[in-house]
Amino acid sequence: MRNLMRAVVGLVGLFNIVLGLAFLLDPAQAVARFFLTPLGTQGLATVRADFTAFFVTGGVFALLGAWREETAPLRVPLSLLGIAIGGRVVSLVLDGAPNTAFPPISVEAGMIAVLLLASRTFAGRAGR
Repeated sequence: MRNLMRAVVGLVGLFNIVLGLAFLLDPAQAVARFFLTPLGTQGLATVRADFTAFFVTGGVFALLGAWREETAPLRVPLSLLGIAIGGRVVSLVLDGAPNTAFPPISVEAGMIAVLLLASRTFAGRAGR
């Protein structure tokens, strides 16, 4: 079970890193998939900086947790994803619930579930 969780968390990490690098290297294409429109060069710079930081940081710490079989690094992507879902819920309440709102929530909830299960699995390891 431990190796399976390491692999699945590793995939979560890689998925997030790829998303982050897409925002860095091709922000115009990446923002379109997220229903965003940056305003001018400063908007593109913000996308490159903030979205890359969010996804790459979460991905790197997920990979670190998987590699070391430790729960502490998994707290970073769990926090990021938890805050993201919180923001989405606020948006659902304040702005309504279009069909496009639910796929990202589902993906984030799935990643949270994987990371929580991995945390539980890794916590059983001595000294962690």
